[in-house]
Amino acid sequence: MSSTTNNEVTHDFPPLGIRAFKDGTVERLKGAEIVPPSTDPITGIRSKDVVIDPQTGLSARIYSPKTANPTHKKLPLLIYFHGGGFCIETAFSPTYHNYLNSLAAEANAVIVSVDYRRAPEYPLPIAYDDSWTAIKWVASHSERGGDEVWLNDYVDWDELFFAGDSAGANIAHNMAVRVGLEGLDGARLVGIALVHAYFWGKEPIGKEGDNIMGKALAENLWLFVCPSSSGPDDPLMNPVKDPNFSKLGCGKVLVCVAEKDMLRDRGWYYKEELEKSGWWGGAVEVMEAGGEGHVFHLSNPTCENAAAMLKRLAAFMN
Repeated sequence: MSSTTNNEVTHDFPPLGIRAFKDGTVERLKGAEIVPPSTDPITGIRSKDVVIDPQTGLSARIYSPKTANPTHKKLPLLIYFHGGGFCIETAFSPTYHNYLNSLAAEANAVIVSVDYRRAPEYPLPIAYDDSWTAIKWVASHSERGGDEVWLNDYVDWDELFFAGDSAGANIAHNMAVRVGLEGLDGARLVGIALVHAYFWGKEPIGKEGDNIMGKALAENLWLFVCPSSSGPDDPLMNPVKDPNFSKLGCGKVLVCVAEKDMLRDRGWYYKEELEKSGWWGGAVEVMEAGGEGHVFHLSNPTCENAAAMLKRLAAFMN
């Protein structure tokens, strides 16, 4: 077989900046840069990296406010799942490092940002399995018996939250369902925040049917990262098709959508269906950013709508 045939492009997603080749090579044009942990000179937030599972390489970056002290009031804990279509970005990218520095400072919360393994080298459900392993590892510190001092000493285990953007919001939802089904020893999941969640479905919702290119991207990307899937009505992608949808294991949900995001209508649909599902939780709210597109808060973090969403996320955890 010639090298030309070996290097034939099999998948190409220009909006994400990733392409895969017939010989198994994957080229990432975006989301590949990383930055080291640090003490942020503006917010005073400290960060460090930890290895959760040496066998798989599963790791995380932990953020701690300068107010954290073993003798002071314990702080809320947020477990965050980064976006990037399950296939680009990491917990160590400058985009997420800078954003979570700001969120940890605004919310005065400890944050664990999970670096799950990415597709297509590690197709779904591996990212879900990694995320659950990370959650269990975090919760193992609830009796102060873990090996990470910041989690042992600084965290209020009755104030646990999950959040993520895009694919990370998809993960956050699915992990909350798993908490509802299996429980989480030593920690209480209070709520989840889903920012521009990557959900989809076979039947168009709202204006989805008018966006032919967007529909193709959402569906083709899903099969690229989860080739074993049955398609867009897979419960992992279309949560309302999940028979366990109403077992979401938290008491409140914040859904953030953006007016110009092709996933906007799916976020509103999630809210409406969750309210009708018989879910025991108390409240599901939607915050919509007018005139904005998908994950605008990461590309333009200083804009007015990004600042408002940061404050809303912080208030959700307090």
